[in-house]
Amino acid sequence: MDRDRPARLGRPRYVPSRKVCSFCASKTNELDYKDTEKLHNFVSERGKISPRRRTGTCAKHQRIVARAVKRARHLALLPYIPSHMRKASSVGAGS
Repeated sequence: MDRDRPARLGRPRYVPSRKVCSFCASKTNELDYKDTEKLHNFVSERGKISPRRRTGTCAKHQRIVARAVKRARHLALLPYIPSHMRKASSVGAGS
C-alpha cells in the first residue's frame, strides 16, 4: 500500500546537527553548584532545567548539571521560581 503513494515533493525535513557537549570538549568534569553564572545557562527563564537537546550536553554531564542546579536551589543560590513569576498576593487568598 505504501508503494502506491507518490513520493513527497517539497523541501526535505530539517535535521539539526548534533551539538557537542561543552564539558566533553573542554575535558572538564567539574561543575560547582556555587558557580551560579554557569548554572544560569542551563536553566530556562521560567526556572526549569533545560533539556539535553537544547543545551547539547551529554547524558553524563546533564546528570551533573541537574544535581548542581538542585543543590544551588536548595541552598538558595538559585531561585526555584524567578522573581518576575511570583505573585504579589499569597496563594489561596479568597478576596
